[in-house]
Amino acid sequence: MTKDGDNPNDENRADSNRWAVVLLVDDQPMVAEGIRRMLAEEPDIDFHYCSDPRKAVQQAAETGATVILQDLVMPDVDGMTLVRFYRNNPATRNIPVIVLSSKDDPNVKSDAFYHGATDYLVKLPEKIELLARIRAHARSYLAQKERDQAFEALSKMQAQLETMNQELARSNRELQRLSSLDGLTGVANRRQFDESLEQEWQRAARTGMPLSLIFADVDYFKRYNDHYGHQAGDDALKKVAGALQSTVHRPADLVSRYGGEEFVMVLPDTTLEGAVAVASKVLENVRTLNIPHENAENTDRVTLSIGVATLTPEENENPQTLVQAADKALYRAKEAGRNRIESSSPDETKKKQPATV
Repeated sequence: MTKDGDNPNDENRADSNRWAVVLLVDDQPMVAEGIRRMLAEEPDIDFHYCSDPRKAVQQAAETGATVILQDLVMPDVDGMTLVRFYRNNPATRNIPVIVLSSKDDPNVKSDAFYHGATDYLVKLPEKIELLARIRAHARSYLAQKERDQAFEALSKMQAQLETMNQELARSNRELQRLSSLDGLTGVANRRQFDESLEQEWQRAARTGMPLSLIFADVDYFKRYNDHYGHQAGDDALKKVAGALQSTVHRPADLVSRYGGEEFVMVLPDTTLEGAVAVASKVLENVRTLNIPHENAENTDRVTLSIGVATLTPEENENPQTLVQAADKALYRAKEAGRNRIESSSPDETKKKQPATV
């Protein structure tokens, strides 16, 4: 007979055939011996015995019981109370409990089931019936435990998958953000400018609102690089980009590096007057940077030449019309001595053209 309070030994733990682990909780050694003999020759049943009801819950958890045989009448703690204890403990909550009673009383049975008993047998039961009940309840418990473990593993996998998807989405967003930025200055790159201009052009065509572009070119930048070095040139471009970026505040406004030392700003819903005002602020911000430039003409500081153009898109036009107008205005600013703003409004040109008869 397994000693009272013993845990299963290493041989039993290693024997996978003993899948039904039975814990008998009874204060009568004679009853325990009788049940032990019934189960002794069963290769699939691992039997344990507990005579102290105060240790029953702990021993059920420690032995990994798949079925508890619980006597109803015990000293100190009665069987009904123990059934409630099993059901209230997370480690034993779902273990089948077969109540053993000396009475075949419907009221006692009802009370036992009410408190959480799984089955009810009058002791000592017939061996065949006891074995059948033990195996049926143990098999059901293990199947449910396996389902619960599988569900828990699946839930963890789903949670991990959701976390991975969220991380992937964040990575994709960051990658998308980085792919739209100029690596040196941190403002939008040429690709992002092209996409934004096309979107704003289509929107302006639908709404009938003006769209403005500001082209800005760092004056005598090649001379700057030749004199101060490319690292200083890169630093100067970063500062200029920051000055342009600090000028705009609306979400739709875009500052991009167009190429080399040239920058472009997209200003939706902005008139020519408003765009020139923004360009003036840009010019002032760059002057405020006070970046030395000994090889510039008519000044010893880094300055910009700026071209501004505004157009209300029509069906037969494309964004290049606006780009070309802003670029021509920039060219005029350079030709006029640099460090200045020139503007162009293709809308005004269209108004001056004679109507076709």
